[in-house]
Amino acid sequence: STKGPGGEHMFQLSTMRFATVSEFRGRVMVGIREYYDAGGELKPGKKGISLTLEQWTSLKEQMDEIDEAVKELS
Repeated sequence: STKGPGGEHMFQLSTMRFATVSEFRGRVMVGIREYYDAGGELKPGKKGISLTLEQWTSLKEQMDEIDEAVKELS
């Protein structure tokens, strides 16, 4: 991971899409967001989602089922 402009941990998924782990109002959040180049600096765009730790845990617990659904449709 790398550190983002706001101190968040950033994990690159594609050219301008990142998974992030950050803190917002005292809560840890996991996000997936598109970023844009603002004069050489990465800035978060409007397209994305932020999950609470509870939502992130729920998503991880369902990952095997999600993978199976993806395989069915691929």
